[in-house]
Amino acid sequence: MKRSRFAALAALAAILALAVIMLGAYVRLSHAGLGCPDWPGCYGRLAAPSHPEALAEANAAFPERPVHTAKAWKEMVHRYLASGLGLIILILAGFAWAGRRAGLPVVLPTLLVGLVVFQGLLGMWTVTLLVNPTIVTLHLAGGLATLALLWWLTLRQGRFFSAVVPPEWVALRPWAWLGLGLVCVQILLGGWTSTHYAALACPDFPSCQGGEWWPRADFAAGFSLLRPVGVDYEGGVLDGPARTAIHLTHRVGALIVFLYLGSLALLLLRRARHPVQRHLAQALILALVVQVGLGIANIVTKLPLDLAVAHNGGAALLLLSLLTLIHALYPAGESGPDQGHRDRLVRARGAS
Repeated sequence: MKRSRFAALAALAAILALAVIMLGAYVRLSHAGLGCPDWPGCYGRLAAPSHPEALAEANAAFPERPVHTAKAWKEMVHRYLASGLGLIILILAGFAWAGRRAGLPVVLPTLLVGLVVFQGLLGMWTVTLLVNPTIVTLHLAGGLATLALLWWLTLRQGRFFSAVVPPEWVALRPWAWLGLGLVCVQILLGGWTSTHYAALACPDFPSCQGGEWWPRADFAAGFSLLRPVGVDYEGGVLDGPARTAIHLTHRVGALIVFLYLGSLALLLLRRARHPVQRHLAQALILALVVQVGLGIANIVTKLPLDLAVAHNGGAALLLLSLLTLIHALYPAGESGPDQGHRDRLVRARGAS
């Protein structure tokens, strides 16, 4: 397979991964995460039951969780889409191995296959462990990791943004990687906030509760990773102080990311020597402002579903914009994160 076609397939998979993440957020935020109480089917079927006879059988088999048809279909559509993504990633890995002598990468596609298998297990555990917050947060993180790796594969194989990097930008490479680390931590905090239903633990902005900036918060309970098995976590089980601790931490993290990435983007913008470089820095600023704005809007408007889902999408786009910027700091042919693989390939060709 030609490199350009391989990059196009990776881009298609990345778009589908973004759609899966957005739909997963919609399913979770519309309280449909347990719309199907079993896995991989739905009430023992490949499709959500809808006919009267199927509904009667499903309700008899799962009397503790009667069928809610709309929620069941939301969950199943998400599973169908995720399965399609897994199939495309498997095809991508097959093409990579078949074209490895032509220079196609095999490590990253193979890693993606392993990741998508683990994602399937997390999806199963999300249901069987009754939306356990730790599992659901890991599931969200795995989805974003899949998206990030697919996007990185697209950028590297498509060889986009190959303009020469000015020396002033080269010096900022470590700071861009640190920014990526901060964004990843903040995304995990956001997932932890959502899965513990703590988004409105601080219903006011910029203060937290009734003019208080730092009300009583229980960080030990809020950030305990071990949760009892068999508990239904839909709707959340933590008390107010524990949820407040989670929300406050997410707010502080958002402020740190905003100040850090904003400063980095402005510095990159000032040092840009090419229009593409300016556009990438501006895109990072835009993604950052939009994401922070969505976070504030969710609090002010009391977490409407459309804004809550958009906030998840904003996190994904912020991650992608930062990855694109990092890719642009390592043009094709210059030393970078995947230069070692290219060097080994060149040496192997020389030996043959």
